[in-house]
Amino acid sequence: MTPRFTMTRRIVQLGIGLFLYGFAIALMIRAEVGVGPWDVLGQGVSLTTGIPFGFVTNIIGLVVLLLWIPIRQKPGIGTVFNVALVGPSAQLGLWMLPEIEGLALRILVFAAGLLLLGIATGLYLGARFGPGPRDGLMTGIHRRYGGKIWVVRSSIELVVLSIGAFLGGDLGWGTLAFALLIGPIVHFTIPRLMVPAAVSGESVETPEPSPDVTVP
Repeated sequence: MTPRFTMTRRIVQLGIGLFLYGFAIALMIRAEVGVGPWDVLGQGVSLTTGIPFGFVTNIIGLVVLLLWIPIRQKPGIGTVFNVALVGPSAQLGLWMLPEIEGLALRILVFAAGLLLLGIATGLYLGARFGPGPRDGLMTGIHRRYGGKIWVVRSSIELVVLSIGAFLGGDLGWGTLAFALLIGPIVHFTIPRLMVPAAVSGESVETPEPSPDVTVP
């Protein structure tokens, strides 16, 4: 692929991935069986402040991005767009999707949201424009202070989950399912959706390093 085609694909893939990421969050929220740790926090803050969930997601992303400063983590274009786009797409999804009745249907909707989130993660990380603010916080702490990355991630998400649950976020069995399944899903999607390096004559575009992350 030529550099121009590759860059076009990366930009399009980034936009689609981030939009689908927010919509996937909306699906899991509508399922009402529990959501991921960061979304539990978002729901808790939304319930406490009255600010719509999508806008809370933007605010939390911005606050987390500010935490990158002391750990000297540098954002990419994808990081900035993640902060700006995921919240509005989640809010749009919540506006479009009706309330779900019946446990069986809610389980199916949650499963669809979780699978879509994994695909969306592969799309946006595969565009190679940088990780989202939450994953960047995790990898930044890991690089600066050491320790196993799963320990860093688990510690961050435990704190986030505890605060969100205290504020009234939707903590349920779906939260556990999310924690157990999102890793294997994105382990499958990220390498398959990674945009390959562009080739132009004898020059080869050097790909940006893929972040050691599981979810944005």
